[in-house]
Amino acid sequence: MTTTYPFSAIVGMDGLRLALLLNAVSPAVGGVLVRGEKGTAKSTAVRAIASLLPEVDVVAGCRFSCDPAAPDPSCPDGPHEPGTGEARPARMVELPVGASEDRLVGALDIERALSDGVKAFEPGLLADAHRGVLYVDEVNLLHDHLIDLLLDAAAMGASYVEREGVSVRHAARFLLVGTMNPEEGELRPQLLDRFGLTVEVAASRDTEERVEVVRRRLAYDEDPEGFAARWAADEEALRERIAAARALLPRVGLGDRALRQIAAVCAGFEVDGMRADIVTARTATALAAWAGRTDVRTEDVRGAALLSLPHRRRRAPFDAPGLDEDKLDEILRRFEEDDPEPDPDPGPEDGPGGSGPDDPGGPEGGPQEGAGGGAREQAPPAEPEPSVPDQRTGEHGTADREPDPAPADQDGGAGESDAGAGGAGGERAAVGAAEPFRTRRLDVPGLGEGAAGRRSRARSAHGRTTGARRPRGTLSALHLSATVRAAAPHQLARGRRGPGLVVRRDDLREAVREGREGNLVLFVVDASGSMAARKRMSAIKGAVLSLLLDAYQRRDKVGLITFRGAGAELALPPTSSVDAAAARLERLPTGGRTPLAAGLLKAREVLRVERLRDPARRPLLVVVTDGRATEARRSGGPTPVERAGRAARMLAGDGVASVVVDCESGPVRLGLAGALARELRGTPVTLDELRADSVTALVRDVRTVSNPRRAA
Repeated sequence: MTTTYPFSAIVGMDGLRLALLLNAVSPAVGGVLVRGEKGTAKSTAVRAIASLLPEVDVVAGCRFSCDPAAPDPSCPDGPHEPGTGEARPARMVELPVGASEDRLVGALDIERALSDGVKAFEPGLLADAHRGVLYVDEVNLLHDHLIDLLLDAAAMGASYVEREGVSVRHAARFLLVGTMNPEEGELRPQLLDRFGLTVEVAASRDTEERVEVVRRRLAYDEDPEGFAARWAADEEALRERIAAARALLPRVGLGDRALRQIAAVCAGFEVDGMRADIVTARTATALAAWAGRTDVRTEDVRGAALLSLPHRRRRAPFDAPGLDEDKLDEILRRFEEDDPEPDPDPGPEDGPGGSGPDDPGGPEGGPQEGAGGGAREQAPPAEPEPSVPDQRTGEHGTADREPDPAPADQDGGAGESDAGAGGAGGERAAVGAAEPFRTRRLDVPGLGEGAAGRRSRARSAHGRTTGARRPRGTLSALHLSATVRAAAPHQLARGRRGPGLVVRRDDLREAVREGREGNLVLFVVDASGSMAARKRMSAIKGAVLSLLLDAYQRRDKVGLITFRGAGAELALPPTSSVDAAAARLERLPTGGRTPLAAGLLKAREVLRVERLRDPARRPLLVVVTDGRATEARRSGGPTPVERAGRAARMLAGDGVASVVVDCESGPVRLGLAGALARELRGTPVTLDELRADSVTALVRDVRTVSNPRRAA
C-alpha cells in the first residue's frame, strides 16, 4: 500500500490548506475547487487531507456505506435493520476524466432484469464516495454527460440508474473536491457553483521555501514510511484538532449581526442566487470552530467571503474568478458604521487561527507537487496559522488598456501604404474589442463521432434515439422495442410456457442516438493594414470574441492564426482554453500587408497535424477578413489573389468546413470575401448576419411575408 505524503509536511499555500481543513471540520461547506498552474501539488494536498478525516460507521457488508443509525430505506443492498455497524476510514474516491457513465453511476444487468426480473446492480464511483470524498483531477476536462450526472447527484444527494423503466436509486452524499489548470479551459458555471470554496494556488517565489519543498520531497521519495513516521505526531495532533472542531461546531452561534454582514457582502458583489450566502455562513461557522470559538466574528465573515465568493461573483466572459479585497473591506467598514456593535475582544489564544503558544496549530506547510522531504529536524520553525489567500483580481482587458489617442481611420486599407516591402512597418497598437454578442450557430455539415459537445450533429451516447443495432461491447442503452421484436419470433422454439418473454443475449439491441459534438474551431484573423481602422478593428475583435464565447459554451477546442506583414503566425495552438485565445486576441496589433495565402496555408498545416492527434474531432475553419490579398510578388509569379485562391482550393479539397466572416465595409464593396468563400466551398457571413438576433429578425420577416394575415 502506498504511503500518502503527510498533510502536515506540506510547505506553504496557506489558503489551500485552510480550505481543505474547513471542509474536514464541516462537510456541509460543500467541497473545494483548487485552481492553479501545473506542478503546484494540488493533488498531493487533496490526497493528504483524506487520511485526516474521522472514521465513519457503516452497515457491515453494505456496498453503499449506509449509516447503521439511519440506513437508507431504498438501498439496493437493503433493507437494513437499525443497529450497530462497523467503523472504517472515510474513503477518497478518484473520478478519472475519461470514465464512462456506467463507471460513475453503476451498471444494471439489463439481460437479467428482462429475463429473470432481478435488479442485478454493480455500484459505481458515486456509491463508493457516499459519506466520503469524491476527487476529480482536471475537473474542467470532464465530459459534459458526466458533469450532468455529478450535478444531479450533488443536488439531490442520490444517484439514479434507469434502463428502460428498470431503475435503481441509492444515496450519494459526498464532499466534492476538484483540481484544474485554468490554462486548459474553464468550468461550466453550473458545476462551478456546486463547489463550496475555491482557492488559487501558485508555486512559491521564496527561495528558502522552494528549497524546503525539494528537501522534504526528496526525503519522502527515498523513504516514504520513514518520512511519514517522522510526521506522525503532527498528523495525530491535526487529526485531534479536526475532531475537536467538529465537536464544537454545533455550539457555534451565527447571530443576526453576522448574517447581516454576510448578506451585505454577497449583495455588494452581486452574486447570483442564495447559495453564496448559505456557503459563506457555513464557512464562517467552520472558521470559528477551527479557531476554538463559539461565536462568529467579522474576521470569520471576511475569511469565509474570500473563499466562497470568488467563483460566484458576476464577471465578464473570460475573466478569471477573483475577489477585490479592497471592496470587501469597504463593504465591511460601511456595515460597521451602520451597525457599530463591537465583536467580543479576542483572548490571548483566541484569534483567526485559534493558536496559542502550546496549540498544536495547523499544518506546518502547504502543498507542492514536489513537496519534498527532509528529516524532521531540517524543518523550519512552525509557521503561523494558515490564513486566507489574497485573491485580488482585475477586469479582463480593461484595467491596463490605454485610451485610444487617435481618431477612427477611414476604411479602405490606408494602413497598407505605411508598410514597407516586408510588410513589417506601420504597426498599430492593439485596440480593445467591442461588446460581445450572441452569435448564430455555425456548425460542420454531416454526422460526426467526435467528443461530446454542443455544436455539430454527431452519433453519441446521449441524445434522441434514431435507430437500433446489435451491442458493441457492454450494453448501456437498451432499445426495448427492437429487443422485443428480435426475441418474439423465437418464443415457441425456446419452449416458452408462461407470460414472461424468453430473452437471450443475441436478442438484445442497443439504441443508436444522435446528439451534438464539440469541434476544433480554428480562427484565421486578418490583422493587416486594411483591417486597421480603429472602429472597424474593434468591431471585428468583438465579433471574434463573441465566436470564442460561443465556442466555450459549445465545448469546442479553439486555435488562433493571424496574418499580417510578411506572413502568418500561429498565435494560439489548438486548446480547450478559450480564455487564452481571448487574451491573445485582445493584444493583437494590426498593420502591414495582407498575406492571405500564408494565413490559409498555415491553417492547412495546423489542421493536418491536429487530424493526426485527434482524428475524430472535425474542424471548422473561420476566416475573418475583407478578402484582400497584398504581399511581395516575384516577377512572373502568381498574383497574391491567385495564390490565396489556390490555397483556398487546397483546403476545400481536404474537406474542411469553413465560414468566411466578411469584414468589408463602406459604400464601395469589392466582394472579395464572398469570392474567397466560394473557393473554400464555405459559407460567407457578414458581421451583421453573425448576430443571432439579426437572423431571428430575418426569419420573422420571412414568416410575415409568407403569412399575409399575420402581416395584416
